[in-house]
Amino acid sequence: MSEILDDRKYTKSHEWVLDNGDGTVNIGISDHAQELLGDIVYVELPEMDAEFGAEDAVGVVESVKAASDIYAPVPGTVVAVNEALDDAPETVNSDPFGEGWIYTLKLDSADDLDELMDADAYQTEVADD
Repeated sequence: MSEILDDRKYTKSHEWVLDNGDGTVNIGISDHAQELLGDIVYVELPEMDAEFGAEDAVGVVESVKAASDIYAPVPGTVVAVNEALDDAPETVNSDPFGEGWIYTLKLDSADDLDELMDADAYQTEVADD
């Protein structure tokens, strides 16, 4: 069973969003997503200062099984990327909610977070997979 943390919001495309409380959010892929992908061998990070709308493709996670786009869960601007994933993409498998974070987005509006699923709703969503 995949781990789902209560302190995050989630998307149907399996990104998690952690509100940092300062107008930024950290974003990664859920435990469920990394399990489906298998061993991750490459993460294409978004460009710094790039602006994205909700559901825009921002990067790619590649595994031994497949490649999967990473999407912006909410509109905003990239203010940090996890460059450690360049040398250790497998961190997304071993610690998807911690050291396996992918990027940080400065929110256009904190209200956009209200559109995302809470842990209970995401649990229901992945139960169908």
